[in-house]
Amino acid sequence: MATIFDLLTVTCFAGLVIAYFRFTNHDTRVLVRLLPAAIAFAVANQLGNHDGYILATVLTLAGVGYTVLVLRK
Repeated sequence: MATIFDLLTVTCFAGLVIAYFRFTNHDTRVLVRLLPAAIAFAVANQLGNHDGYILATVLTLAGVGYTVLVLRK
């Protein structure tokens, strides 16, 4: 973990996994709906590591917001 984006996105991904197991009924459809957020965290991590700070921050916030919207249903 070399940058702040490594720590931030790995923490968000771990929170995504914990939220899936804690707040859902372990349905495969919910897992597939959470996949875009996981991809957003991975892309944000790579962008943050390569000086794309603004876009990485936007993607991280979008991933968190999308996760909240999916889990609210």
